[in-house]
Amino acid sequence: MSVEYDFEGSVALVTGAAGALGGGVVEAFVDAGATVAAADLVDPDDVDLPAGATYYQGDFTDEESVAETVEAVVEDHGGVDFLANIAGTWRGGTPVDETDVETFDFLFDVNLKTMFLASKHALPHLRESAEGAIVSVSARSSLEGGEGDSVYRATKAGVRLLTESVAEENRGDVRANAIMPSVIDTPANREMMPDADHDAWPTPAEIADVICFLCSDGAGVTSGAAVPVYGEA
Repeated sequence: MSVEYDFEGSVALVTGAAGALGGGVVEAFVDAGATVAAADLVDPDDVDLPAGATYYQGDFTDEESVAETVEAVVEDHGGVDFLANIAGTWRGGTPVDETDVETFDFLFDVNLKTMFLASKHALPHLRESAEGAIVSVSARSSLEGGEGDSVYRATKAGVRLLTESVAEENRGDVRANAIMPSVIDTPANREMMPDADHDAWPTPAEIADVICFLCSDGAGVTSGAAVPVYGEA
């Protein structure tokens, strides 16, 4: 059964829009009729967006850049109704005592700081919306420790816990939820794991559907949740 969403008249800000999942989320919101502000660090010439999305280049690890980007979106479109914190990355392969501090700083910046700063600067505008909602990307692996990617897991646990706090602090005004993917079916992951069962991995489009649901009226009673989106992965 397919579900269609009607976000006509709503404005969605999507970070990490140039990535595989971010691009899928942008497309899903556009298909649902939303005005989409697609934000990322990469050069505009390297971003392929569907008609109906406007690109905003900004460094979401830098607070001044985030503030300027959010204000530009509000000025251009009159507000923000949905924030999808998709910006993030994975690094791993070494135990804690062999992980350099540059990797630690990089992962906390890209995975957690971007989510914190985008939420911080979008929240005043989301509170003005009748349907304000934030969806951020945590990870299934954040639920427990593991070997080789401890810092990544810690950053995604931080996303999940910060989501719960944002939800509690904004009860009745803005809903905040997190999704927990495992391995997503992207070209990069297929290249990294060529012998895996790719059919078991959820696609960016399938995960984007869940994000749209969490922003919709259908999830009006859901806030502070960590929603599994890993399928059979």
